[in-house]
Amino acid sequence: MELADRAVGFLLSVTSLSIFTYYTFWVIILPFVDDDHFVHKYFLPQEYAILIPVSAGVTLLCFLSIFVGVVMLKSKRKKA
Repeated sequence: MELADRAVGFLLSVTSLSIFTYYTFWVIILPFVDDDHFVHKYFLPQEYAILIPVSAGVTLLCFLSIFVGVVMLKSKRKKA
């Protein structure tokens, strides 16, 4: 089981590092590259650089709020 946990941890680390590198290059470096350069075809338009993280954050907060609400309701039922 320990080997599986290490493999999952390694996979999550590689995935998060790849996403961080892609996003950093997209947001910080790409605006300084010419618009007709071939590297622009590998990235979404700049508007999505804000839209994607904001929507992911709102979705995360919604699921977190629902989870906390369900836990509070269950703990209230146990006391009663």
